[in-house]
Amino acid sequence: MVRRNAHIIVSLLALVFAGTAAAQITSNPIAAPIEKRGLAVEIVEIARLPDTRGIRPPEEDVKPAGWARVNYVRDLPDGRRFANDSRGFLYRLDANAQPQVYASIVETFPHAVYNRLSSGLIAFVFHPEFARNGLFYTAHAERGPGNPAKPDFIPPGYGLSQVTYHNIITEWHASNPAANVFAGTRRELLRTAHIVANLTHPLSAVEFNPTAKPGDADYGLLYISGSDHGFSNGGGPNQSNPAQTQRLDSVITAMLRIDPRSPSVTRGVKGLGDYTVPAANKFASDGNSSTLGEIYAYGFRNAHRISWDTDGTMFANDIGMNQIEEINIVRNGGNYGWMAREGLWENTRWRGGELNGLNPLPDDILDGRRKDGFIYPVAMYDHDEGQAITSGFAYHGRIAALRGKYVFGDINNGRIFAADLAELKKADDGVPRTVAPIEEVQLYERDASGNRVNVSLRELIDRKMGAKIARADLFISQTRDGELLITSRQDGTIRMLTPDSATTAAAPGKR
Repeated sequence: MVRRNAHIIVSLLALVFAGTAAAQITSNPIAAPIEKRGLAVEIVEIARLPDTRGIRPPEEDVKPAGWARVNYVRDLPDGRRFANDSRGFLYRLDANAQPQVYASIVETFPHAVYNRLSSGLIAFVFHPEFARNGLFYTAHAERGPGNPAKPDFIPPGYGLSQVTYHNIITEWHASNPAANVFAGTRRELLRTAHIVANLTHPLSAVEFNPTAKPGDADYGLLYISGSDHGFSNGGGPNQSNPAQTQRLDSVITAMLRIDPRSPSVTRGVKGLGDYTVPAANKFASDGNSSTLGEIYAYGFRNAHRISWDTDGTMFANDIGMNQIEEINIVRNGGNYGWMAREGLWENTRWRGGELNGLNPLPDDILDGRRKDGFIYPVAMYDHDEGQAITSGFAYHGRIAALRGKYVFGDINNGRIFAADLAELKKADDGVPRTVAPIEEVQLYERDASGNRVNVSLRELIDRKMGAKIARADLFISQTRDGELLITSRQDGTIRMLTPDSATTAAAPGKR
């Protein structure tokens, strides 16, 4: 029976599933708009990365007009804060929030490419024991032709001569973890190949479960984002190949979980690259020798950001095709549907149609009476609202209005959204139609007189750059104490969502 929770019922009534008969849907599958419901949060600027415009020829830079292409900010337990510029730099922000170069990949990786939205130094993460072992991990991309390195994985049915780009996961070992400039060694863990014309949807996240403690089965295991390696719309003759997206002998659409230690150290099962396959992965013990044991879950088009709530619930934000953006709760062994499913619909490409259409699913699947083997999103929005979902985090910080919410946004238009965490978890009930409602967060700042002024992120970026920008390039990061950092790859600025400054200034004991 469908759970009769009042908030869930409201969300179901708000979702108008256009064309519940057999008609194909090509626009506005979710008719009800996302609304502002009085949720407003102050935003303040805290840092800006150096201007790296012009360090590469314009034809080699996807956004040559962008100030600095920041998309991750990370805090260490010792208080140090780091941010990347995907043009090839990892910065440490000093005590005055001034960026200093910690490491550079520009000379380290001469075959690196920077001409796609996700390229260059795409991602980084520190090992939970970095202070002791000095290990951190990065994802970057390189061109294939002329590259002396050979991929550990090429999509089934293709050969080395067809490889266009490489995704690389690297382990770095800092000889002195406390040093403010990197010095040490590196080891390559994994190199996967694209065979489509464009570097679309590379591996773009490396993460450790922050809720895992020493002794837990998940402690020290590295998660790598789920990516279709461009098979949705990567260009050229290999574009939109559904046969590549629902297989377990391939990393295409798969989110990986690995033990980054070499099997020469662990004496465990070797993966595709120089790492160990965790025995706790469901596909590592399914009895099928052709299944890749490093697969944690699969069926993602571009699950480029993953995060965890404090109770261990794992979230993945999956960028959709032409219609639907998804928030998913991820389970070991789960199949999240792409390219057979997009949101609560069948993508028409799955049966030989175009990528921009959706076919309605039968009511018995939507109501959960008949299972089709897929796990469906717990929240979603369509392309009337935005174009590409960005990172999201469960919030339990100092801003009362956001507590107990999952805060995320849209990369293109820079809108910031929130969904109730309890509702998201209730929507993870095996009934596809059950989804949590989404609301928009209104941003504001205080002017010189202390007056509250509503703003959008786009307006803040335009002001900073002195010109209208085409897209916000929004990403969200989280500080070590749970606050949210808002970044833009257009203006290279790091901003923070904060409790209302007028209220906190007036509070007892404040000055």
